[in-house]
Parts: sequence; structure tokens; C-alpha cells
Amino acid sequence: MSDQSLQKIFYAGAAAATAFVLIKTYTNRKKTFWVFPDHDMRNSVEVDHKESPNAPYDHAEIGLSELDSAYRSEWVSMGYPKTYHDLEENEN
Repeated sequence: MSDQSLQKIFYAGAAAATAFVLIKTYTNRKKTFWVFPDHDMRNSVEVDHKESPNAPYDHAEIGLSELDSAYRSEWVSMGYPKTYHDLEENEN
């Protein structure tokens, strides 16, 4: 065999191996998603029982759990009214 034929066989093998690895990775990843286990708040019972970390600094978060605090942060950033009083003001 000549050097060119060996080189072509080597490149074909490398391309086939790369394609195999990429296809295998894609099929394994298609049905799953990666999340830090300690950052998945919706599936954690512990987060719903911990006090809000912002409670000492924000009087509106006293009595809220850490999960409620995260939801409140999202709602406030989206502009949702915080209380019934604010709802009544927005209607008038």
C-alpha cells in the first residue's frame, strides 16, 4: 500500500469514529437536560421550608420561604402587582 492510501484510510477511520461519538452523544442528550441538583428549586422540599435569605434586608420578605422569595423576585421584575392594594390602585 502506498502512503496516500494509508493516509486516506486513517482519515476515513478518524471521521467515522468522530461521527459515531457525535451521534452517540446526541442521542443520549436528546431526552435529558443537565441541572445542578442543588439549584433545582421546584423539586426541593427543603427550599420551601427555609426562610428567605433576603428577609433581614427586605421587610416584604419576612415570613416567605426561599422558594416564595425566588418567585416574588420574578414577579416583581415582570411588574406584577404585589398586593391587593396595588391591584386596586391599578384599576383606578
